[in-house]
Amino acid sequence: MGFFTDTSVCIGCKACEVACKEWNAVPEDGLEFTGMSYDNTQGLGADTWRHVAFIEQSKPIGQNETGVDHGGAQGGAQDAGGMRWLMASDVCKHCTHAACLDVCPTGSLFRTEFGTVVVQEDICNGCGYCVPACPYGVIDQRKGDGRVWKCTLCYDRIGVGQEPACAKACPTDSIQYGPLDELRERAAQRVDQLHGLGVEDARLYGHDPDDGVGGDGAFFLLLDEPEVYGLPPDPVVTTRDLPSMWRHAGVAAATLLGGLAAVFAAHGRKGGAR
Repeated sequence: MGFFTDTSVCIGCKACEVACKEWNAVPEDGLEFTGMSYDNTQGLGADTWRHVAFIEQSKPIGQNETGVDHGGAQGGAQDAGGMRWLMASDVCKHCTHAACLDVCPTGSLFRTEFGTVVVQEDICNGCGYCVPACPYGVIDQRKGDGRVWKCTLCYDRIGVGQEPACAKACPTDSIQYGPLDELRERAAQRVDQLHGLGVEDARLYGHDPDDGVGGDGAFFLLLDEPEVYGLPPDPVVTTRDLPSMWRHAGVAAATLLGGLAAVFAAHGRKGGAR
């Protein structure tokens, strides 16, 4: 199970942020003026499990060669001067190959029966190993607490057949929840539809099971390059080289031990000769 976030119909209302905080009792944040348009939280963190980004551009929405706007509601707002806002609700990607799981020493992070990745805060010891391991910079330690917190994809809700709070609250169905195979098929159809309307920049991100993290459990339809949204263009599981590193370390250790054994053996022979 997972999320498909269609940013082309996101209106930036932040209903997802509010619903996430209310249902999961996430502490308030983003109360300071940042000067970043309407983006008061600026990014995902321990106290922001859903983050609505506002990106202002001077690029028109989906115009064809005649200059007629075919974007409609797609891509957020556009003013008379040709400026547009790209609005996108970001969240933990629930990676298929999750590096955070690989490095957690306590088992606090675990894979659920729905394929999502959840933190058990009562087991987390605050070591922070998972923070740099995440290729998306999602996981964060809470100030004054030390433990890590992130989206659980409302594990308690989906366990009883309900959709996550953010998807439930989204008024435009920008956030869609369901089986990943169905969501991927629906997303591909949506991209084809937008291309037919002249929105050639529409593309999917995180949907490919053959990418560097095995596909994301939360993927997106974007209207520009991933970097514009603050997303890495080619994310990879950061622990992919761990097996070979351990093998090299094992070989090095065995060689070192063999060398020490040879030295002691030689020393013993010399001592016996005396």
